Amino acid sequence: MSELETLRERLGDPMKDTKLNLSSVLAEGGALTGDQRWGVALASAAASRHAPLTSAVLKEARKQTSAAVIEDALAAASLMAMNNVFYRFRHLIGKSSYSDMPARLRMQRIAKPSTNKADFELFCLAVSAINACETCLRAHDEAVLASGLSEAHVHDAVRIASTLHAAAVSLEVFDVLEATPEGAA
Repeated sequence: MSELETLRERLGDPMKDTKLNLSSVLAEGGALTGDQRWGVALASAAASRHAPLTSAVLKEARKQTSAAVIEDALAAASLMAMNNVFYRFRHLIGKSSYSDMPARLRMQRIAKPSTNKADFELFCLAVSAINACETCLRAHDEAVLASGLSEAHVHDAVRIASTLHAAAVSLEVFDVLEATPEGAA
């Protein structure tokens, strides 16, 4: 049994929907290629900040895709951790004075990914959905569609992102439940 499957099996009855969705969104089918599916899954797991889940998805991704896809997925998670905070701040604060200032943040990987621009943008979009950055979501959606991918690609990527995030939250809850003696407040 894979590490990912072991984590999935830990999800109890209250988390049954997440358990079932985790299998279905990572299965073949839909608009995404295998590289896109595993790149989105790894970027999303990393963005969800649950180390055991990220490790399990990384191990499975190594069996399913190339080192370049893995590298791009992790780079997308890292870049969006920075960009989503920065651009969400600009959007939420709503002052043009901040928007007029240059970002001065290094983002060269977006222009020169290891794989291809369309897939990297898709990975970035998935992470931006988890991090709730409207500005980045709109920008990456536009870039993904302009690159020739479809709304079905975006939809499937966000389904994976939402499910991986739910799995991370569920596993954290499960860990707390296991560590908390019954009757403890």
